[in-house]
Amino acid sequence: MNKNLLVVALMAGAMLLTGCASKKDLQNCQTENQRLSSEYQDAKETIAANNARIKSLEEQLAAANSHADALQSSLDKSLTNANSSNVNIEKLVDQINESNQYIRHLVEVKSKSDSLNLVLTNNLTRSLSKDEMKEVNVQVLKGVVYISLADNMLFQTASYEVNDRAKETLGKIAKIINDYKDYEVLVEGNTDNVPVSQDSPKMKNIRNNWDLSALRASSIVQYLQTNFGVDPKRMTAGGRGEYNPLVSNDTEVGRQRNRRTQIIITPKLDQFMELIDKAPEENKK
Repeated sequence: MNKNLLVVALMAGAMLLTGCASKKDLQNCQTENQRLSSEYQDAKETIAANNARIKSLEEQLAAANSHADALQSSLDKSLTNANSSNVNIEKLVDQINESNQYIRHLVEVKSKSDSLNLVLTNNLTRSLSKDEMKEVNVQVLKGVVYISLADNMLFQTASYEVNDRAKETLGKIAKIINDYKDYEVLVEGNTDNVPVSQDSPKMKNIRNNWDLSALRASSIVQYLQTNFGVDPKRMTAGGRGEYNPLVSNDTEVGRQRNRRTQIIITPKLDQFMELIDKAPEENKK
């Protein structure tokens, strides 16, 4: 109970007990009591309203804190993804730089190979006479040196045996081959499409143009080995028969061009691949 109300009640009781209280005093006490009761009720309503307001503010604060936590989580995730993206971008840039460096390395390797082939070709063509150059064609295609020789300057008629005329020209080619020991040599026989005639005793056991082209390539390889000391481990003999023509076989001139032996000089494949696969020195840690 309110302290003031308690005092009023005690006073009223005292007046009643003593018989000293007048009617006017009683009315005054009742009026004061009503005023105090009204104030008490107003105070209770104000407290209830304030409590409701406090609860609403607490709920709003909780919602704001929850939203802030969600934003922080999203920000942390975004930063993580950004850092991850930066790492991936850095890796991609490193890979691009490595690829560019590798491409530059391949260009250097190719340039070196092309330079060596050019020197080899120039040395060979300078050593050949004008007459030999009429029947010897030297080309560099895709880093490989092709020396094409007409069959009539290498072999006896209707035969796979090397003639005396070929000795001087093959000697010049052998010198180039021996000077460039890091190169391999493929000797490739080619014929026209005219079937082999077995009328000649030298052609008796030759079945077709496959046999003739392979035997002629083998004869050149053995001639280079026996007469000029070319290492046989560097040489390969192969026949392509009539199936690699330069021109049509419909004319005698065309058939004559197709009857040829090619000496193909190329860098050793294993060394060339090793050179390509070798990492540049600046990349080594």
